[in-house]
Amino acid sequence: MSSVHPIDSYVFGSSWGSDELRPLFDDEGRTRGWCEVMAALAEEEAALGIIPADAAAEIARAMRGDAADLDDVRAGYAATGHSLLGLIRAQAARCAGGAGEWVCYGATVQDITDTWLAVALLRVADVAERDLAAIEERALALAREHRSTPMVGRTHGQPGLPITFGYKAAVWADEVGRHRERLRQMRPRLAVGQLAGGVGTLSGFGPRGLELQERVLRRMGLAAPAISWTVSRDRFAEFVVWLAMVTATLDRIGHEVYNLQRPEIDELAEPSRSTDVGSITMPQKRNPERSEHLGTLARLVRRDADIMLEALVGDHERDGRSWKSEWAAIPSASVATGAALGLARDLLDGLEVRSGAMKRNLEARHEDMAAEAVMGALAQQVGKQTAHERVHAAATRARHIGRPLRDVLVEDPLVGGVLPDGQIDRLVIAPTPGLAEQLVDRVTGRAIVGGS
Repeated sequence: MSSVHPIDSYVFGSSWGSDELRPLFDDEGRTRGWCEVMAALAEEEAALGIIPADAAAEIARAMRGDAADLDDVRAGYAATGHSLLGLIRAQAARCAGGAGEWVCYGATVQDITDTWLAVALLRVADVAERDLAAIEERALALAREHRSTPMVGRTHGQPGLPITFGYKAAVWADEVGRHRERLRQMRPRLAVGQLAGGVGTLSGFGPRGLELQERVLRRMGLAAPAISWTVSRDRFAEFVVWLAMVTATLDRIGHEVYNLQRPEIDELAEPSRSTDVGSITMPQKRNPERSEHLGTLARLVRRDADIMLEALVGDHERDGRSWKSEWAAIPSASVATGAALGLARDLLDGLEVRSGAMKRNLEARHEDMAAEAVMGALAQQVGKQTAHERVHAAATRARHIGRPLRDVLVEDPLVGGVLPDGQIDRLVIAPTPGLAEQLVDRVTGRAIVGGS
């Protein structure tokens, strides 16, 4: 079947989604996951005497044997409109001796799908943790390497004060580290299954329902919930919102590279292969494709997070609108995040840091960037607010008349006439990056990479 979305495209899919994660969520992966939950359910029901043992063995054989015939499953869904019944009927038909009558006994479709999805998302979490650890480690390496590499610090897109590139990279690393911390805190809430029956009371399993729930979910590597969460979708919503936060951070890092790669700035450049083509009409172009695409993927994941937040609002004990909307949002967000993590790793691993351009850009603006230091020195004589007004007025005049700020400050009797001789020159010649280096040391010194 032809794809209508680039995330599933044979041609473009690897750029829009992770090839590693996609098999978790495609028809075959999802169906196998559902079958495994139903097999474990049958085996544990037999162990507790809820269904016959020979039927459970036959169900497990059918569920774990050859892959389900997706044509039969599709036809069953078309005929019934029920999400799971087509698969149940197809697999029940493979069971000998009437064992198929006991398939999915007492459970509802959401028990199967939520439990499978919790397992799948733990796999997504493992991949995300692995890649975030690598990204953090690379950012920390950049921070150490460029601890003292001076550059322009910018606010609102404009030159502000001196920093070091190591400081910028340390900010990246610190933010990524917080995402890893959030994931560690979230895992116990995510690793919870669902086996609760029609309205969540386990009524179809008899008096040993809670024991059955514990046994089945333990088999799947999950904890049992305190109470049904069929209509409480916060577990999955939290995870997708976390994916949106992660991809937004990667987008921000990519956007830094996107902007700092502009030829008029030329301080960073993403890796480029000789075969990369930026434009079919402008052959000289070297476009920041990776950096830019991080923004595209992040926008899609944020859209999926919006859907998941809508899913938090449901009716009574079950609401198909909330639950079914997750079927679109969760796989899309997961697979797109996987692609974004791979892009970000590639970007940082091959990032070109052009320290010479950083130094040139800083030297071109060093007088302006000394304004804070001049204001601080003047504040000791006249007070901070007055000092700000005087230095601001000098900076405005320097821009208007096209003269160096240093000259205007020295000539201003309210500035140069107040500060000791030579102090303005000393401050203007060597603006400092504040405590940037110490802050880099603080981040790199306490970071734990590759651990939990």
